[in-house]
Formats: sequence, structure tokens, C-alpha cells
Amino acid sequence: MYHSQTVCAVIPCYNEETQIEKVVATMPAYVDALVLIDDVSTDATVEKIQTLQPAFSKVTLIQHTENQGVGGAIASGYKWARDNGMDMAVVMAGDGQMNPEDLPALLEPVATGRADYSKGNRLFTGEAFRKIPTIRYLGNSFLSLMTKITSGYWNIADSQSGYTVINKKALHTIDWDKMYKRYGQPNDILVRLNVENLKVTDVPVEPVYNIGEKSGIRIHKVIFTIGWLLTKLFFWRMKEKYIIRDFHPLVFFYFLGGFFGGCTILLFLRVFVMWYLTGHIPAINALAAMFSFMSASQFSLFAMWFDMEANKNLKV
Repeated sequence: MYHSQTVCAVIPCYNEETQIEKVVATMPAYVDALVLIDDVSTDATVEKIQTLQPAFSKVTLIQHTENQGVGGAIASGYKWARDNGMDMAVVMAGDGQMNPEDLPALLEPVATGRADYSKGNRLFTGEAFRKIPTIRYLGNSFLSLMTKITSGYWNIADSQSGYTVINKKALHTIDWDKMYKRYGQPNDILVRLNVENLKVTDVPVEPVYNIGEKSGIRIHKVIFTIGWLLTKLFFWRMKEKYIIRDFHPLVFFYFLGGFFGGCTILLFLRVFVMWYLTGHIPAINALAAMFSFMSASQFSLFAMWFDMEANKNLKV
């Protein structure tokens, strides 16, 4: 237990036969339960876990009958923690990329009631750029910016970090069967937490790479997949939070920003077409394009400002 509260470690596993023993063996003693979710591994992950169970009585194995992705494995672990009355659940990857020494810092804001959900931020440290592979660092930074707009948590960065702690209230509030099941799970859960007005905080953690793990992430594919997911989640949050549950005029600002943004693209396209065909730019067309651009910028920036104000009480 940590501060008299029970802690469950949710550990999604997919082909982690070389890493999982270290993850289990280095788990801090105050963690009350280790729930390992095998997502239909094709190696000896299950057999390895079963050999560990006699020596580690806290270990529970959940086996999926079909591959659900990392989000699906986390959802299974969260449901186990919820149904077994755990006070907090921490997600730690089965590949050993999450340093157990960082766990107390993640647990503290949740255990003391300051936050409902805490997440690791690998970008706080000056070592991040050197330790994280460059393409993943840049991709993560871009997705973090987009996730701020989508989720409403403007103070949160490193959106792709999976090192997280969640409390009992959030475990019982979120519908885990609806959470996105693939690599966009960290983005999806932030949006769902925001709609429920739950407090989220960042905690600096150490980036851990090149310890024998094998990443299944293909950045050039994932960034477009998650980008499309973020677009859908943005509109879903606007509908759920600012129209259905409680109306806020910022939806009009975002709508007008999007409308004038579309007009800007069309008007500037016409400017370049006319320039190419006639050799000159119609003044009224250029003015209209600039007016549309300024309107799109102002409406969008005001909408973001209103969103920040509406969510400032969720900042820890």
C-alpha cells in the first residue's frame, strides 16, 4: 500500500518474454497487485509469466483470446482494478521502459487527492532529446501540441507517455469498453477525463530506451492514424462537454474559425490560380483572402483562450 491506499500495477504484454521477469522482479514492495495482460503474444510470454507466479504471489495473468492492442490490454487491467476495489492503478509497460524509481512521484499527487490522474512527462528533462530516438521525439512533440487542443489539458505535454496513475473515482467513471484500443489510447483517455472534469497532472520521469525492448510503433503510420483520431476526439469533446452537458459559446468561435479557415484556403487558391493564368492578382480577391485569414486566426485563438479558461480548474 502507498499512503494507506491499495496500488495495482497494470502491465500490458505483447511478446515480452525477454523483459517481463525484470519488470516483475523490480516492482516496488508497496504495489499490492500485478495484473499482467497478455495480448495474444506469439512468443513464450505466457509461459514465462506462469513460471514467475509461484515466486510472486501478487501476479495475476489475464489472457486475451484475440489481439486488442495496448489500449485494449490496459482497459482489461483497469476493469480488474475497478472490480477488485483498488484505490489506484499504475500502468507500466511489459518491456521495462518505465523506471520503478519514478513511481512514488507519480503516485503522490493521486494518493494525496490533488489529481485524479497523473502521467509521466519524459520531455521535462534536458536528456530527453539525447535519449529518445529523434523521429519519435519530434513525432511526440507534434502530437503533444495537437493533444493540448483536442483534450483541453493545455498544461499537459508528452501526450504519448503511457506511464500513468489513475484513482478509484476515475476507474469507476470512465467506460473502459469505449476507450480507444490501439496506440492512440493515451490521447483518447485524456479527452475522456476532460469531459468528466477530472484533474490531470504531469510528473517528470526518466526516458528509458535501448534496454532490449522491441517497439511495434511505426511513426510514419501512427502519426496519421492518431492525427485522425485526435480530429474525431476534438469534435466529440466539443459536443459532449460544451453542447450536451453544459453549453459554452466557444463552440461558435471554433465553428467560425473553421469556416473562415476553409474560406482562406479557397480564396488563396484562387489568388494563385488567377496569378498563374493572368499574371496579376485581383485586389479584391487578395483583400478577401487576408480578411478571411485574419478572421480564422482570431476566432480560433479566442476559442482556445475560452477553452483554457473553462479548464483552468482542472490544472494541478
